Amino acid sequence: MKTEILLNKALSLENLTIDEGKFLFETLSLTDLMTLGHRIRQMLHPNKTVTWIIDRNVNITNVCISGCKFCNFYRPIHSKEAYITTLSEYAAKIEEMHRMGGDQLLLQGGMHPKLKLHFYEKLFSDLKRLYPDIRLHALGPAEIVHLTKMEKTTYTTVLSRLVAAGMNSLPGAGAEILSDRVRKILSPVKCSSGEWLEVMRAAHELDLTTSATMMFGHIETLEERLGHLTALREVQSQKAAGHKGFLSFIPWPFQDDHTELKDRMGVKNQVTPEEYIRMIAISRIMLPNIPNIQASWLTVGKETAQLCLHAGANDFGSIMIEENVVSVAGATHTFDAAGIQQAIRNAGFEPQLRDQDFHRVTIGGDPAPPDSLTRFNSH
Repeated sequence: MKTEILLNKALSLENLTIDEGKFLFETLSLTDLMTLGHRIRQMLHPNKTVTWIIDRNVNITNVCISGCKFCNFYRPIHSKEAYITTLSEYAAKIEEMHRMGGDQLLLQGGMHPKLKLHFYEKLFSDLKRLYPDIRLHALGPAEIVHLTKMEKTTYTTVLSRLVAAGMNSLPGAGAEILSDRVRKILSPVKCSSGEWLEVMRAAHELDLTTSATMMFGHIETLEERLGHLTALREVQSQKAAGHKGFLSFIPWPFQDDHTELKDRMGVKNQVTPEEYIRMIAISRIMLPNIPNIQASWLTVGKETAQLCLHAGANDFGSIMIEENVVSVAGATHTFDAAGIQQAIRNAGFEPQLRDQDFHRVTIGGDPAPPDSLTRFNSH
């Protein structure tokens, strides 16, 4: 396999196979892989801008029946620590977020055995009634599969009803690794890889803004990581022309503190800064039709995330006013609005605040001109 041929193929924004991606990942030096990722980033985003967002991650409930071995946040329904966030608690959190310049809630739910679709419809409509301008980046494919089975209906019906109630976009949560071998070990109750992808196909048919994620560094192989990327790429290629599809991809390393995966199975996060930067670069190389790649400063820290901006990443994510899941598993890095902008500038780029659709906004929340930060043609 000739390196030069693959480099030219990547720079032509052609789709690389799993074997071709693996060859580049394992053969190129870190510098060369970063350079390739950055060159493709510059082709897609020919500017010095790095985007970021202000939002708040609120957990609707900590009750979940999936029993994922990498999660120590969930509680059984009868636990004394189980909760469902109240409307007054949302109001207090939203008011604080507004004071900090944010207008988006990332609502993560979990698979609660008793909360049906009507609960989420009422929650979303209540939040929109109280705060008409709030953006709801809510749930994820695993919750959509769970609700669909509870309601005995279709993904499209569930998504359409949630959108009508106020949902603005669908996070790519619960992807972990899109390999059923891995998922049967890590989270056997959660949706299969095929179900996760089918939910996203349905969301894209509705032109619902989505993102995609990957949690790696546990029991998966490199081939399975790259298979995850090619699966996302295929779904993105199937969306209708003009529909948004996946606007961003966010990979992060497994956080292992106090998890069953570590404590009972002996699986630790051994992802080094170099390996994370390599994953950012190969993600940019393997995903020519997903416009934005985000560096997860929350899980890898400021310095590694800054280097990722020279390896293909063009987004720095959120200041994360609140985050409860990966933080209890060991992700302890923090940023405020000034700090995240300074980190971007120190890396040699210009920070630009955005919304979930990658439109420019100002700190005061005023929209910029209607053109998007993502001037991008899907391949």
